[in-house]
Amino acid sequence: MSFPFLSVITFSPFVGAFLMLFARRHPLAVRVIGAVTTGVSLVLSIILLILYDTQKGGFQFIEHIPIVPSLGISYHLGVDGISITLVLLTAFIIFTGVFASWTIPFRSQEFYILLLTLVTGVFGVFVSLDLFVFFLFYELAVLPMYLLIGIWGTGKDIKPKIPPKGFFGFIMRPIDTAMRNVSLGTKEYAAAKLTLYLLLGSAFILVGMLVTYFVGGKSFDYLVLYQATQEGMYSFSLQKILFLCFYIGFGVLAGIFPLHTWSPDGHASAPTAVSMLHAGVLMKLGAYGALRIGFGLFPEGAKFWVPLVGFIACINIVYGALSAMNQMDLKYVVAYSSVSHMGFVMLGAATLSEPGLNGSVFQMFSHGIMTGLLFALVGLVYEKSHTRDIPRMGGFGKRMPGIATAFGIGGLTSLGLPGLSGFVAEFLVFWGCLTIPKQFSHYKFGWVWFPLAITGTFITAVYVLRVLKLIFFGPFDESKYKDLPDAKGPEWVSLVVLSFLLILFGMAPFLLVKYIDIGVLEFLTRF
Repeated sequence: MSFPFLSVITFSPFVGAFLMLFARRHPLAVRVIGAVTTGVSLVLSIILLILYDTQKGGFQFIEHIPIVPSLGISYHLGVDGISITLVLLTAFIIFTGVFASWTIPFRSQEFYILLLTLVTGVFGVFVSLDLFVFFLFYELAVLPMYLLIGIWGTGKDIKPKIPPKGFFGFIMRPIDTAMRNVSLGTKEYAAAKLTLYLLLGSAFILVGMLVTYFVGGKSFDYLVLYQATQEGMYSFSLQKILFLCFYIGFGVLAGIFPLHTWSPDGHASAPTAVSMLHAGVLMKLGAYGALRIGFGLFPEGAKFWVPLVGFIACINIVYGALSAMNQMDLKYVVAYSSVSHMGFVMLGAATLSEPGLNGSVFQMFSHGIMTGLLFALVGLVYEKSHTRDIPRMGGFGKRMPGIATAFGIGGLTSLGLPGLSGFVAEFLVFWGCLTIPKQFSHYKFGWVWFPLAITGTFITAVYVLRVLKLIFFGPFDESKYKDLPDAKGPEWVSLVVLSFLLILFGMAPFLLVKYIDIGVLEFLTRF
């Protein structure tokens, strides 16, 4: 029997969470256990990438154990060129996230247990080939967020403005009362809002999976269901309905407009490592689920709905960038930028072209690394300056040269500077918009999507350069920030590793694209 790479990668963090139960009085031991067990997943993920046979392609490193054969449920794992890239992304983000959380001030044991439990679910989603197990891992990845944000998060109670007198005051007063009652802006509000939205998405996913199961021969196995699609067991009208179920269900987590409003609040209120996982990996679960199940199992339904998917993606790109440009809270800037960049992921998928889909998956990886770096940096800036209010900052680069350099790399990746990974991802998506196969009814839409996406990139450059200027350049207020140290000790791990990856895959994108392209080519045969 071959070595069970996928099981070890998936459950190594869970074993770490279990071992932490016995280290309550030893906070350093908790951190070391977290670093070691996530390090195991990272090392094995890199080995997995090296051992993946690009000539053979398809799903590899298969593990298959029947659980309930009578119901068509099995422990079925495997990775292709698309999922192996996201496994590697998750491994890097959680490993660096452990070091970014090294200074958690209280209840660090419970924090790390929940964090490692969450990432076990993330790994499980990316490697599962059984929809029942997929859904279990998906819920495991989502639900710990409520506690992680509600207990260790940050936030401030936003008091709505006093409504005017007269008729408009009469209309606005009930809205004002409701907003005050939900404690708008607090971490509890953000945690509850995130959980309710994601449970709404899960309801759509569950309904879609059950219909898929019963129509497709009462099996949850992805490969069996794909064969059912090939045999025409899902009619065109049913494919349209099922694709929409999975697009909406997974799209909530991917932050599609207008179901994205949980995302900025959740990002801004989460502790640093949770923000890194939240934006860097969890939003990719939504995009991956829509791509793997929605597009993968229901290609005819996908072809019908991709005009809508593409236009919503363009709204995400432009709206998210405009919203980020209008923020004064540094964390909200990065949060809204994630909404914008996830638009590129969905736009690339909507093109149904080889460059576009390559760009979609590469953007998942690039944005995951970039936003993980930026949220780690926001956490460091807040921890050292005790503020996230951009107008109160200035000249920080004089005291924080390391943090300023890393922020520059992350910000320039966000705006798509050539030589960094963000440029490669966005270029492939733009290319995909202009090379939609002519046999697809939506091929002319690409010429409309292209200028809209370009507009979003321009706006991104405006707010990124503005933030860099206001925070790290200009005069430094010595009286306000007497002690403003640079990163130190374990804090350097996430900064150095993630910055290096953005440069590495920007200069040598073929290191990943060759794997992604294998998965994309096989994926496109369905269309």
